[in-house]
Amino acid sequence: MDAFFAAVEQLYRPELRGKPVIVGGDPDGRSVVSAASYEARVFGVHSAMPMAWARKLCPQGVFLPGDGKKYGQVSRLMFGILEEFTPDVEEASVDEAYLDVTGCERLFGPPLAMAHAIRLAIRERLGLSASIGVATSRSVAKIASELAKPDGLLLVPPGREADFLAPLPVERMPGIGETTSRRLRGLGIRTLGDLTLMDDTLLARVFGKYGPLLREKAAGRNHDGLREFAPRKSMGKETTFPRDMVDRPAVGRTLALLTEKVCRKLRAEGLAARTVTVKLRYSDFQTVSRAHTFDTAVFYDSIIIPAVWDLFQQLDSRRTGIRLVGVSLSRLQTAVRQWSLFDAAAQRKQENLCRGLDLIRDRFGFTAIGVASRLA
Repeated sequence: MDAFFAAVEQLYRPELRGKPVIVGGDPDGRSVVSAASYEARVFGVHSAMPMAWARKLCPQGVFLPGDGKKYGQVSRLMFGILEEFTPDVEEASVDEAYLDVTGCERLFGPPLAMAHAIRLAIRERLGLSASIGVATSRSVAKIASELAKPDGLLLVPPGREADFLAPLPVERMPGIGETTSRRLRGLGIRTLGDLTLMDDTLLARVFGKYGPLLREKAAGRNHDGLREFAPRKSMGKETTFPRDMVDRPAVGRTLALLTEKVCRKLRAEGLAARTVTVKLRYSDFQTVSRAHTFDTAVFYDSIIIPAVWDLFQQLDSRRTGIRLVGVSLSRLQTAVRQWSLFDAAAQRKQENLCRGLDLIRDRFGFTAIGVASRLA
């Protein structure tokens, strides 16, 4: 999808169409840009840029906070459209997907015609634009979709992958980040075409077994299919304070709130966690973390929050301001009720309490109720 969050805001508020829209946190704070409309990109604004910098580049922009619930609703409608064309849909993110249309040609025509039909359906039914790349592999299709933006369609015919990729800079290939790019350029490799000319022995010596695979991907010879569903391994929440925090009790209350939110999400997905991790980032950007592993997987706020507080106490050894805090839960597994022989009644009370908290928050908002230590 094209500039998805900003486009959804323009869809819901027609008076914003044609204006530079920038979605993120407080432009006077230290948050970053989540999405920028193409009108804002003309001024150099892009995602992951500090909001304060975006305001300097585009002071006339319309700055809006993100609305995850609204974006999620539109995303579900978009994925519903995609699933009308093929059952093989891999969700890459809230606004991006891979489709395997093998075997669907008799219903919808060749892949290029199918891509046209998908874009038309999204535009007519959602009022939004999408860009699509069509190729024989995920990586080439993704690159093609990026080059087709905004509101475009690009087909890479079978057998022409190497020609298509050759002039592109190595950074265009999914999986080649800043570190790998720097090492490739140190070897004199600047384009994907350069990469295809390298010897596998040298690439393996520099990058390990990943090296020869890079060359295959650069030549378009990896016909990677959709990835099978992988169960979630972790979930978490973090926040950056508007200013460095020296009020430790206030930091603890923020950690409690973040923990409650993660626990709510954990229960909503029918999961429990074995490990909880707390992260702190100080004003000098030093980041520290510490984890605790429970004897059994849990999903109760009343068990996880005290563990978070203990970890915070262990970590907070410096007297400088705290810039960021975060909580994550990992080693997730399906939540299974296994009542203890001696304290089944207490466990039932805990579960009933969590269910009641969740019902109240669903109806009246998350901040309607919380643990006393957070609300103090």
